[in-house]
Amino acid sequence: MKNSLINYLIVALMLTMMSCSSNHEESIDDITAEASADSKYKITAKQFKSSDMKLGKIEMQEFQQMIRVKGMIDVPPEYRISVSSYFGGTVKNIQLLPGEPVKKGQQLFILENPDFVQIQQDFLEAKGKLTYLESDYERQKSLYQDKVSSQKDYLKAESEYIVTKVKVESLGKKLELMNINPATLSIDDIKSAITITSPINGYITQVNITRGTFLKPTQTAITIVNTDHLHLELNIFEKDLSKVHIGQSIRFKIQEDSAQTYKARVYLVNKSVDPENRTIGIHGHLENEKLSEKFSPGMYVEADIYTTSESKKSLLQEALVDIEGEFFVLALESKANGNYLFEKKKVNTGATTNGYMEILNTQEFKAEKEFLVSGAFNLIKE
Repeated sequence: MKNSLINYLIVALMLTMMSCSSNHEESIDDITAEASADSKYKITAKQFKSSDMKLGKIEMQEFQQMIRVKGMIDVPPEYRISVSSYFGGTVKNIQLLPGEPVKKGQQLFILENPDFVQIQQDFLEAKGKLTYLESDYERQKSLYQDKVSSQKDYLKAESEYIVTKVKVESLGKKLELMNINPATLSIDDIKSAITITSPINGYITQVNITRGTFLKPTQTAITIVNTDHLHLELNIFEKDLSKVHIGQSIRFKIQEDSAQTYKARVYLVNKSVDPENRTIGIHGHLENEKLSEKFSPGMYVEADIYTTSESKKSLLQEALVDIEGEFFVLALESKANGNYLFEKKKVNTGATTNGYMEILNTQEFKAEKEFLVSGAFNLIKE
C-alpha cells in the first residue's frame, strides 16, 4: 500500500512537469538546442516573431573617409560691431543688458557735452553768414565782369564765400556723425545731448559703460553681434590640406548637446599656415541657417570633415557576431512550412560606417541572399 502511494505521487509529479513544459513558449534556448552539427539553425515562425527577428540583404552603402577636427562657432567680421562715439561725452542714459536684442537705428545710449552746443552754434552762424557771402560774391562777380569793380574786391568776396562754404560743409558732416540732421537744424533745436544708435540688428554681448561715466572718443561702449550668419571656424593640420576641398560635407557637435549632430559644408580654405601650431583655418557654412538660433558665437565644436566617399557592399553590424576576432553571420537557407533554416557562415570584414560593416567576400553569396540581421547574436555559439 505504501509503495503504491509513492508510485502514484511520482507519476503525478512527472505529469505536472510535462504539462508545464508543453505550455511554455519556445525560446531562444529551444532554438539553439536544434542547431545541428553542420551549424544549421531551424527556427519556427512563432520563434521568429516572438524574438523580434528580422531579415536583411547585403546592400551598397557610402563609406566616407573623414578628418576629425576642432574649432568654434563664429560670425563674419561685419556682423560683430564695437559701438563707440566720435565725440566724448558723459553717459546720460543707458538701459541695456548683455543678451538683449536690438534693431538697426534703435537708441543705445545718450551722451551729453557742452561742446555739442558749440558745434551746432558754429554751424548755424556759418550757414547764416554763407547766405550773405554768396550774395556778395555773385554781386562782385557781376561788377568785375562789367569792369565796374576791381579784381581785388572780387577775389576777396570769392575767398570769403568759399572758406565759409567749406566750414558749413565740414560742420554739417560733424553734425551727421552726431546723429543731428544739418538740413533741419534750427536755432530753436540746439541740443546739449546726442543719441547713439545701433548700426545693425543683433544682440548686445558686452556693455562697458554706466550712467554718469565719461566716454572718450573711439572708446568701445557696447559690442553687438548679429547671429543671422553664424559659421564654423575649424583648424586642420597642414598634412591634411590636400584632402580638404570647398563643398565637402561637415558633421559637427556642440558640448551643450553632444548627442545631436548638425550639418555644414566647407566654404573657404585658408591658404596661410599658422607657423606655431602648423594648422590651417577652414571656414564652414551651416546647411540650415535657421538653426543659427541654437548656437552662439564662441561655442566650442567637434567636427568631422568628410573628404572621400566610396560605395561598398555591407551588412548591418547587428547581423555579425564576433567570435575570437572572426565574424560570422546566419544566412537563410530555406523557408518552408513556416520554418526558417539558417546556416552559420564566416565573413571577411572591412570598414564600418553608420551601423554598417563592409563585407569583403560577397562573391560567396548570391545577390538575393538574405541574412538574419536581428537576433543572430543570441543564436550563434562557438
